Amino acid sequence: MEMDENLAAVHAYLCADGYVCTSEKWKYYRIGLRNTNFVLLKDFQKKFKRVFGVKPIIRKDGRCEKSSKKIYQEITKKFGSFYSREWRMPEMDEEQLKIWLRAYFDCEGWVFCKTHQNRHIGADCVNEKGLDQVILALNNLGINTIKKSNKKRKIYRIYIYGKENLSKFKEEIGFLHPDKVKKIEEVAEDYKVYEWTFPENELLLATFIKELLKSKGKIKKDRGIIRLISKSEENLVRLQKELKRLFEVDCKVNKRINGIGTVYFELSINKQRQVKYLVDKNLLNNEEKQKWLIWKK
Repeated sequence: MEMDENLAAVHAYLCADGYVCTSEKWKYYRIGLRNTNFVLLKDFQKKFKRVFGVKPIIRKDGRCEKSSKKIYQEITKKFGSFYSREWRMPEMDEEQLKIWLRAYFDCEGWVFCKTHQNRHIGADCVNEKGLDQVILALNNLGINTIKKSNKKRKIYRIYIYGKENLSKFKEEIGFLHPDKVKKIEEVAEDYKVYEWTFPENELLLATFIKELLKSKGKIKKDRGIIRLISKSEENLVRLQKELKRLFEVDCKVNKRINGIGTVYFELSINKQRQVKYLVDKNLLNNEEKQKWLIWKK
């Protein structure tokens, strides 16, 4: 049983949602994967057969399992325990490592995308030493992580943030799980920076700016100022210029960094007489106007 890409995937599946167990009393030896996703169960089944020459059965209860004393002894002799707090990553080359990580995150990982605010991949694990190996493997692929722990629950969590790290994960590792494939594409789309196209015609330009204010202008509740956010500094610098020229509204453009290190730019309109002017001219949407009126009270 030599390490290859099929065995790398089987090993990761067993570490994540799998089991390799026996009972001397009941005389059984079971190797299997529990998962609600049929695509992953089929992948485990296919790769298991390539490694061991036998096909595990996919059951209706969301398991793909094979009972075999020989395979149990062979796999535990080579890799040791697969219990949740005891498994360890085996020695692998880079391509095998990527397959291992893909299978592991297909089972244990999630992808989160709150547009332009919070985009990350995460995974929880009770096995700190095993998770530290996962972190080191990701780092060796140029993917940085953040590790956190919940001491009460004795569980550890890693996050992958940032466009470069998420892009590398998508390209180098990826997902097989259909929902996660769709979600990582959503993250990639959300990171695209779209440059605003300012019309040359004066009337069209004024209309364009009004629509920008209505769609992107937000009232900061605690201060009553207007903020617009963009990943592109050029967008906001041009908007700053046109607001001054067409509406005599002064504003500032500043660089910001959020709590996870993402750089963005903020245009702010701070003078209350100018905020009132924009509200009175219906240049903010109704929700933001209500926020300002509540703040004024």
